[in-house]
Amino acid sequence: MSLTSLASGPVAAVLFKAACPDCRARFELAAGALRLAIGASRRTTFYSFTCPECGTAVRKPAGERIVELLTGGGVRTLRLHSTV
Repeated sequence: MSLTSLASGPVAAVLFKAACPDCRARFELAAGALRLAIGASRRTTFYSFTCPECGTAVRKPAGERIVELLTGGGVRTLRLHSTV
């Protein structure tokens, strides 16, 4: 996962480079195409998207740097809460 900024007009559009583990396609996604879930542990913190090439739902772990990039780029974030 990496970040690309396209300057067009007063607001820069943010695109994220991603890859599908199923079809191995590489592509760029806008922030609206990604979702970030932040859980209580590394195991429950992940981002997800649908591959634009094959339609597969993709879920990948998100470490601190990925969380920082995605939240800074405007990706919608869901904070998961423990019921214990």
